[in-house]
Amino acid sequence: MSYSVSNLRRQYQEAATSKEAGEKFYQLMSAYREQDAVVLAYKAAAEAIRARDASMFNKLTYVQNATKQFDEAVKLDANNAEIRFLRLSVESNLPAFLGLSQHVDEDRQFLLNTLFQHPKSGLDAESFGLVRNFMVDRGHVSEADAQKLAQL
Repeated sequence: MSYSVSNLRRQYQEAATSKEAGEKFYQLMSAYREQDAVVLAYKAAAEAIRARDASMFNKLTYVQNATKQFDEAVKLDANNAEIRFLRLSVESNLPAFLGLSQHVDEDRQFLLNTLFQHPKSGLDAESFGLVRNFMVDRGHVSEADAQKLAQL
C-alpha cells in the first residue's frame, strides 16, 4: 500500500466520515515504521480517528498515542503546514477537559500565516483548499480573515 501524501490525504478524508474507512486507515497507518514527518502526522490522525470509534475505555489511549506522534512529526518538521493542519483538526475536536489541545492557538496562527502567503505557502493547490476550507468552515478565522482567504 502506498504512503504517498496524496493517497493518505484521500484516505484521511474518507476515514473522517466513515467508521469502516477509519478502521482501514488505522490498519494501514499502524504498519508504518519510517520517519517521514508528514506520514507520521497521518499516522497520528489515524490514531485519533481510532479513538473516535473506540470504546470509552480505549479512547484516551488512542488520543495519547496521537498526541505523542504529532509531537514527533512536528519535531521533525515544525514548519510543515500539513502536519500543523492535521494536528489542529484533531486537537480542536478534543474535549477541553483532556488537556490535550494545547497547540490549537499556535497551529491556527501558523496556518493562517501560511495561507496568507499563498501561492508561496508551500501548500499545493489541493492542500491549500483543504486547509482554507477547514479554517473558515470550522470558525478558526475571523470574518475579516475569512473574506481575505476567499479571495486567494
